[in-house]
Formats: sequence, C-alpha cells, structure tokens
Amino acid sequence: MGSSYFTDPLIFLIGTAFYLYILAVMLRFLLQAVRADFFNPISQFLVRATSPTLNPLRRVIPSVYGIDLAAIVLMLALQVAAISIVSWLYFGQQPAMVPLLLESISRILGLLLNLYTILILVGVIISWVNPTASHPGLNLLYQLTNPVLRPIRSLLPDMGGLDLSPLVALILIHVARMMLVYPLRGQVPVPI
Repeated sequence: MGSSYFTDPLIFLIGTAFYLYILAVMLRFLLQAVRADFFNPISQFLVRATSPTLNPLRRVIPSVYGIDLAAIVLMLALQVAAISIVSWLYFGQQPAMVPLLLESISRILGLLLNLYTILILVGVIISWVNPTASHPGLNLLYQLTNPVLRPIRSLLPDMGGLDLSPLVALILIHVARMMLVYPLRGQVPVPI
C-alpha cells in the first residue's frame, strides 16, 4: 500500500493517540512505583484516564513485589496494537510476532528513557530559572526524578553547591538507550 494522501495523516493520528495513551499508562506506573502524591491533580487525571483499561487487567494480572504488571502488559499490548495497525495500513500485512514484540519493547524502553531525559532537563531548567517555584506538576517531577538522581548525588563528591547529578544521569540514560533500545529498534519498519 505505502504512503498516500489519506494514509499518512491516518497513521499520524493513530500513532499519536496510542503514544499519548501509552505515555499516560507509563506515568501512572511510574508514579505508583515512586509512591508519588496520589491526591495531586495530575495523578488524579492519570488515574481517571487509565482506569477503564487498566482496572479490568488488574483483575487478571496481579502485582508482584509492588510492580504493577498489568500496567506493563497494557503498555506492551498497546504498542503491539499500534505497530500492527500502522503496519497493516502502510504495508497491507501484519509483522511477524517476534520482531513485533522486540520492536514494541524497544519503543516502550525508548519512551521511558526519553521521558526521564525530558523530566531531568525540565527540572534543571526550573532550578536555574525559578528554584522556589511551586506547582503540582513540579512536585510530581521531583518525586519522579529524585529516585534516579539521589543515588548519583550520593556517589559524587561535594562540588561546592554545584549539582552534576543531572548531567551524569543524562549520560547514563544515553548509554542505556545505546545498549537497550538501539539493538532492538528497526525490527519492524513502520513510520511511527
């Protein structure tokens, strides 16, 4: 089938809708993992947005050691569905299951690493521009990034008030991307 006047916008819309919902499920998963403020308005929005699909899965897939396996399965299933739909629209066929799963895993890991890159950069910029800012989103940002930055801070020597932990974290995130995402990427060549 390939690219056409109507399929490209449709693929874009489908990819964007799946991407945003996977991001919402991922944020809910991460906020649960770091035990972030449940009563934060952003947390409440994520719970309301993801509960219709996540709660039925939780009845079948239990959490293990506090890890919400239902959220992981949902993210993987959504990514598999997105790639399958786009592949069918673009190429007129479904990809093989193993490459599809590897591509889906790489995209979810890539989204996680991109999310943390953005969160850390936003935190750094806010600390430069307005370090005393108060906003519900900032509280969640710090609750999400502190578990990543705290161990790095404890390993770095005292730099006289200069915090290099975000820089080290960004370097480690890029190394993780090179080792975990790039080898798996490209299993299914879809334009999303």
